[in-house]
Amino acid sequence: MGAIYKKGYIPSARELVLSKISLIFFLTTVVIVNPVYNQDITKVGTSSAAFLGIDIGARAAAMGGAFVAVSNDLTAIYWNPAGISRLQKWQVALMHAELIADTKFDWGAVLIPLSRFGALGLSITSLSHDDMEIRTIDEPEGIGEFFSAGDIAIGLTYAINLTDRFSIGFNGKFVRSKIFNESANAIGFDVGTLFITNYSGLRIGATIVNFGQKMRLRGRDLVILVDPAPDKFGSNDRIVSEIQTGSFDLPLAFRAGIAMDILKVKSSRLTVTIEAFNPSDNAESVNAGMEYMFYDYAAIRLGYNSIFKDNSEEGFTGGGGISLNLGYGSRIILDYAYSAFGRLKNVTRFSVAMEF
Repeated sequence: MGAIYKKGYIPSARELVLSKISLIFFLTTVVIVNPVYNQDITKVGTSSAAFLGIDIGARAAAMGGAFVAVSNDLTAIYWNPAGISRLQKWQVALMHAELIADTKFDWGAVLIPLSRFGALGLSITSLSHDDMEIRTIDEPEGIGEFFSAGDIAIGLTYAINLTDRFSIGFNGKFVRSKIFNESANAIGFDVGTLFITNYSGLRIGATIVNFGQKMRLRGRDLVILVDPAPDKFGSNDRIVSEIQTGSFDLPLAFRAGIAMDILKVKSSRLTVTIEAFNPSDNAESVNAGMEYMFYDYAAIRLGYNSIFKDNSEEGFTGGGGISLNLGYGSRIILDYAYSAFGRLKNVTRFSVAMEF
């Protein structure tokens, strides 16, 4: 992740220092996260709050989830918090997706630009299900009662440009998972860097996300009455106790990627991007994508998710978007994405954003 400069360009001392910081960040996160993969197992399903790994934004999803080095819209809050430091206008964004098993996934965020002091972002992520009927061994068709399950994360993001080319961002989040009468809470953190080189706008991004507390379900259904000494006369058989469930880490992950505008003329722009994804609860993979933008009004996007990942149902992605000027320096952006999931239900995402 060292800096790349045009021939004859002499970088300043500050740019050299920041490029070294970016390199150190890149190598450190690899060292922290990579030991998980020195094993023959992938640790699938061993983390909590798995919804934190669901891709945010129809634009990014249509590009195969290769967005860590692009991160030039409000969804950067998820992909690379450093990216919001370069957004100059107030923005509001919403996304909705229908996932497998009638699961609904929603996300919303707002951006508050702070001029030379960076930018501030607020976001909320929700995964919800329709109520499900309680079934037992004796009543496999249901007992007439229902339960709900869902997850939510509320985040606060701050990012700043340390130079005209180097940005850094931080995201703190409160995470809550609930099923029936039990729930689990945790605090997590993300950190990201973004470096724009002097070589054809080549962008280099890296993030480490979901570093934080473990989650453990607690609730009234786990409180029971026990007799610690049933064979002893006079033993109290109503000692209040709690069934202790296991604790699980948040889905720690590392992303690093590059993006470049390989075609940039007055009427159109073609951006290609590729990134490596290294999660703590699954196998490593590579994502790649492209975006063709015509006059900043319409876009076509293609991508491929989970390259080199064995037994993955993910793969081809695609979509598009339009940008409509509303006057007075404001506009509305509509995006759509399609993601193939093999034998599972294919996923569509819709996003709407407004900047003013």
